[in-house]
Amino acid sequence: MYIARHMTTSPVTVTPDTLLPEVREIMNSRKFRHLPVVDERKRLIGMITDRDLRSAYPSSLLPEDKRQVILDNVAKTQVRSIMAQKLISLSPLATLDDALYFLSREKVGLLPVVDEEQHILGVFSVQDLMKAYKKLYGIGERGSALIAVEDDGLPKPLTRIVRALEEKEIRFSRLTRVHGEQGEKNIIYLRVHTFNLNGVHKALKEIGMAIIVPDLHDMLGKSRS
Repeated sequence: MYIARHMTTSPVTVTPDTLLPEVREIMNSRKFRHLPVVDERKRLIGMITDRDLRSAYPSSLLPEDKRQVILDNVAKTQVRSIMAQKLISLSPLATLDDALYFLSREKVGLLPVVDEEQHILGVFSVQDLMKAYKKLYGIGERGSALIAVEDDGLPKPLTRIVRALEEKEIRFSRLTRVHGEQGEKNIIYLRVHTFNLNGVHKALKEIGMAIIVPDLHDMLGKSRS
């Protein structure tokens, strides 16, 4: 669950003195959308994005003479002139949930990972997040299935489910209780990794848990209300 296990290490970086055409070449050739900016001690001091570059370069709709003037200026412009300096970064001991929160809140596609002295250790992207959750929960594995059951309201429902699955030697990787809205019961979701779904259903029914069969019309109705 820690970022250190899932981040991209040894990230490509640029310095504040790097010229914009060089940054553009790196981004285009490596298919990057973000580049950390570091000082001579590899400490993070900024970020530059493809959006920053697009803003710096002239529009193709401009007359050629005006475009050339801007291009000449861009060719001499350093990263320090347009990089973002107000940054959100992650600690290597931050969790995947922390990353999800900040990526969503900041509406960015990548976050730098730094140590206590701001030395850059890696970067963590939305793609890294998806790969991490896929690996963590076995999503896409053969035999992997998500099952929903209705919380019966009795004490320790999660404990009882875990015990029932372990007694049947059923491997699982997720167990989450979602609180229902007004008048609705709580739902418990579990991801199991077995081809014997009938055995899973039987184990859950033996402890009084009712399997929920999704109702598409009901869900669509709620999403529109």
